[in-house]
Amino acid sequence: MKVGILGFPGSGKTTVFNALTSSDQPVGPAAGRGKSRIGIADVRDDRLPVLAEMWNPKKITTATVEYVDVPGVAPGTSGLSGYLAEFKALDAILHVIRGFEDESLPHVFDGIDAARDAEAMEAELLLSDLALVESRLEKIAFDLSKKKDEALQAEAAVLEQFKPVLEEEKPLRSRSWPENDLAKVRGLALLTLKPLLHVLNRGEEEAGDGVPELPEGLAALNELEATGVTQLFGKIEAEIALLAEEDATAFLEDLGLSERTADRVAAASYALLDLISFLTAGEQEVRAWPIRRGTVARGAAGRIHSDIERGFIRAELVGYDDLVAAGSWAAARDTGTLRLEGKDYVVKDGDVILFRFNVG
Repeated sequence: MKVGILGFPGSGKTTVFNALTSSDQPVGPAAGRGKSRIGIADVRDDRLPVLAEMWNPKKITTATVEYVDVPGVAPGTSGLSGYLAEFKALDAILHVIRGFEDESLPHVFDGIDAARDAEAMEAELLLSDLALVESRLEKIAFDLSKKKDEALQAEAAVLEQFKPVLEEEKPLRSRSWPENDLAKVRGLALLTLKPLLHVLNRGEEEAGDGVPELPEGLAALNELEATGVTQLFGKIEAEIALLAEEDATAFLEDLGLSERTADRVAAASYALLDLISFLTAGEQEVRAWPIRRGTVARGAAGRIHSDIERGFIRAELVGYDDLVAAGSWAAARDTGTLRLEGKDYVVKDGDVILFRFNVG
């Protein structure tokens, strides 16, 4: 899972990046100007240590999130256009909204207003997409004037459907589009097609009693298609992210928080992208594999390796809870909770799977 972090200057975007990735990147108006930063965060899964006790593997591998910290975008400047190549590979966008007061750091707008900032960033994404769609349609029309090309005609047909939606100032994620249509425009970095997670970056003076209620205008965005909202205390949670596990846990408890920033945001990202994790276990490795909800067994096998998908024979699997109740893989087989499934079985979250395959 790859997530791009966007935000207006002064939103604390890089501080949030540090909190998510346990990094210590410099922050401030001039820090890293014009450069994107990349960091990796593990997705906590409390099922993995339990499986590790059963198999005693050589390693445990969690699912991960790759965060790309894109330089701050000044409103109304088309600042996103310089980073479109990076956005092509993104699965989702995380928008950091300023929710803290700091007299030494002027706000790009007039004071703190989370809902206004969310709307302003959406406007930037819409303008970027509309400009890109119009430019691409002009290029296709020019190419088609020289030579007929069915692939270009098909692409243009999809873009012609996108254009009026964008002109109505509606994000493309607000509509359901056929997968074969989306495939025709996959090469374009259309930002409003991507799920959007707004993250309110609150000031440390609000920490201490858990996570406050979201502002009403911001909370309403949770009801929109492929859009989510969460919040954190960027500055103090970035400091916690650099602490040892035991110290970090104690610090979080003092703040009334039950889990780390990275865990909360990863969970929100999973939900937004409709992801689940299936698990594999053995003497070499215990591992979590993220897949889209609704993925069938053969597709899940391909998540591990294309050869396993190509040579798929069957999946031996047991639900995590059933496996824990049985106590071992062998015991699950004896109790009948271990079962065989074919290529079209829809994988469930927490399925522990052994794939049988033959590539000849």
